[in-house]
Amino acid sequence: MVHNKTGKEIKLIALDMDGTLLNEEGKVSEGNRAAIKDAEQKGVKVVLSTGRAYATCNEIAKSLALSSYLITVNGSEIFDPNGELVERNMISHELIEWMWGLSQKHQTGFWATSTEKVWRDGMPEDIRSYQWLKFGFNIDDDAIRQEILTLLKENGELEVSNSSPVNIEANALGINKAKAIAKVCGFLGFGMENVMAVGDSLNDIAMIKESGLGVAMGNAQDIVKETADWVTDTNQNDGVANAIKKWVLEH
Repeated sequence: MVHNKTGKEIKLIALDMDGTLLNEEGKVSEGNRAAIKDAEQKGVKVVLSTGRAYATCNEIAKSLALSSYLITVNGSEIFDPNGELVERNMISHELIEWMWGLSQKHQTGFWATSTEKVWRDGMPEDIRSYQWLKFGFNIDDDAIRQEILTLLKENGELEVSNSSPVNIEANALGINKAKAIAKVCGFLGFGMENVMAVGDSLNDIAMIKESGLGVAMGNAQDIVKETADWVTDTNQNDGVANAIKKWVLEH
């Protein structure tokens, strides 16, 4: 039996990617790869739960030979083990146009995830011709970042988080990694108390808080570490592998 801090068996490991599973070179270390394989062989499901779009994480999931679901765009999409779309949650065109306008007004970096691609260098002429999942801002200026963050939160129709200290990510209200993981647990026949979630940023806080065992990376933002039940090593030092070994493989 594999148990977490609450005495519940860990049946699913939910892993963020950037800053967590991936090192600073954007690679999965051999140590992390081996630990994930050992967990899967023990019958524990491993699910990537990422802010990335499907196109930029599917190959990594395939390379890990994962047997379970894939959660993308901070929970906006869930794909089944065969790569078939199970669920998708969109942001309205009006909100995308508004956030695009904010990025132009304040001259910030941005990216926008549609169901077809991730837009970075510019937006399509007809924003309403596309279906949108997320809008993100890259902002080095603390004052501008805080101003935009305040506006997004005051809007009341967005789930606001980040995936690094200098960016802001906005999804449809109520959409986050925790809700998507809970749905996956439902498909698999157990609850969030059977999940170990590992992450480093604000878009990981919900899943860390609501899982049976929440693990923060050694390189995580301070508030994530404060929320977690346990802090592992950094993404440069096989922090994911260390957590899997301690809480899954050694039990």
